[in-house]
Amino acid sequence: MRKRFLPVLGLILALPVGVAAVRHVDLPRSLFAFAAAPATLMEGCMDVPEAVAMASELRDRALRIETYTQALEAKKAELAVAEQTLRARLSELRAVQNSTQNRRTQASSAVQEDINRLVAVYDVMKPTDAAQVLTSLPPDFAAEILMRLTPENGARIIAAVEPRQAAILTTHMGARSARKP
Repeated sequence: MRKRFLPVLGLILALPVGVAAVRHVDLPRSLFAFAAAPATLMEGCMDVPEAVAMASELRDRALRIETYTQALEAKKAELAVAEQTLRARLSELRAVQNSTQNRRTQASSAVQEDINRLVAVYDVMKPTDAAQVLTSLPPDFAAEILMRLTPENGARIIAAVEPRQAAILTTHMGARSARKP
């Protein structure tokens, strides 16, 4: 008896669904009426002011949200363009920076080569001749040259300079060494 009870119970529960299906040819539409257009939803509610006000408020909110979303999309597009422009500008600036750095390095190495040649000239000169020329130069420049000479030649040249001028050159040499980290 139990075996027959379950199919009968299922038939009794399925009967109303079958009747509803026969009566309503458009059963899916009636089941998903909540997804219908707002005008269709309001057909029976136009005489209820609260429902009309709520529908109006919801419509206004939907329009504001849509406007806000469009504004956000426009801002996103503007930001993407600005980011692309900034990235291009950054790459240009990096290229200019590298170019400037290369020129500075080349100029610095050229200056170093010139100074090394000048030091080599003073290194082979007689100390008295070198002393006469160095005393004519600005003291800081002369001190730089003396610092780059071999210590023996530098000492011979300073010995050939008059004591007052030698003191000035030595002071500049010491100040140069003190400035270095």
